[in-house]
Amino acid sequence: MQALLVNAEGKLVLGRVGEMAAPADWVELKVKAAGVNRADLLQMAGHYPPPPGASELLGLEVAGVVVRDQGPWKQGQRVMALLDGGGYAERVWVPRGQLMPLPDNLSFIEGAAIPEAFLTAYQALVMIGDLGPGERLLIHAGASGVGSAAIQLGNALGAEVTVTCGSESKVAFCHSLGAERAINYRQGDWWEGLPEQDLILDMVGGHYLEPNLRCLALDGRIITLAMQGGRHGTLDYARLLAKRATLTGSTLRNRSSHYKARLVQGFLRRFSESFLSGELKPVVDSSYPWQQVAQAHQRMAANENQGKLILSLESS
Repeated sequence: MQALLVNAEGKLVLGRVGEMAAPADWVELKVKAAGVNRADLLQMAGHYPPPPGASELLGLEVAGVVVRDQGPWKQGQRVMALLDGGGYAERVWVPRGQLMPLPDNLSFIEGAAIPEAFLTAYQALVMIGDLGPGERLLIHAGASGVGSAAIQLGNALGAEVTVTCGSESKVAFCHSLGAERAINYRQGDWWEGLPEQDLILDMVGGHYLEPNLRCLALDGRIITLAMQGGRHGTLDYARLLAKRATLTGSTLRNRSSHYKARLVQGFLRRFSESFLSGELKPVVDSSYPWQQVAQAHQRMAANENQGKLILSLESS
């Protein structure tokens, strides 16, 4: 089958690979669209190897059609899937529990924008953060794929949503998704004058640790999902204790299939109808034919995207 492979120069090119030897109860999909994630860039740079047993190919989420009947999933059924790897290919094999039906009102490109962003945000806000109605939620990197999903989920959960982002166009974008307050961090100290926050979703890390603690409410929670600002920060233990703060680091890719299945089912029980009603919507910045993967990666590396970047395999 065709797939995007890293060549000797470290660039992605179309090539052919053998089909994966998957367990008998996994579901085979014909890929129609694949989401682009920062993890793909990190893996290409050698900083984020796939978990043991996962495909070496890039790609953590796809939308497509089921190739043959497998348990409750039927041939030709439109689905979207959370992957451990392998999404940058014509075909992919997925544990049953990591599949979700693709709503009839959404395209494959829109479907590929859902699994990684919304499940990561759901895991952080609901399963770990226990976000409640009326609480204050601060989201860093609010215009990213996870950020755009977290804004919508925060609103659906009844929180007051504040975001930080890096341009005035991203400020307007985050407001359009429902953020009550959007702060351009390039225009000064984002924490100045900010009310204390109950839950902070941090994709920056690094030097954000100290101001995060500073603006955290009593019994507040900080959940760190990435470290675009660096791996080291200054921790004030006195403030940590005074705030009775909880600091949590979380990843999704290296979780077990059992955990991911529970995550998917919890998300679907709570929010599957929300995509049909329009309360939740996948946010696609732009889509590219998969032969133009380099342009998609360049746009993500430059932090230019507002929402998700998608590779389309519709013509393959």
